[in-house]
Amino acid sequence: MQDISAKELKGHNILAVERFLDGTHHMVEFVVKKDGTPYGLYGEEIRLFLDEVGYQQALVSQKQGEIKIRKDAHVIEGHVLVKKKRRRH
Repeated sequence: MQDISAKELKGHNILAVERFLDGTHHMVEFVVKKDGTPYGLYGEEIRLFLDEVGYQQALVSQKQGEIKIRKDAHVIEGHVLVKKKRRRH
């Protein structure tokens, strides 16, 4: 499978205006797992810059199996800060 960041994604461009809005605090890149979702068609890879409400809706969609989040990042004043996975000792 090709790295999700190596190709153009649907949704917001990496330099989209939404990235720089005051309410934007999250960026998610995900794959649509079910047709009929508000995000897109099965198999599409999408990037969205979201406020807190939109981010919580994306997490609910992932729990319901509609999408699979591949990359999750904080956005602070337009800067994308990739979340690091916690290591277990």
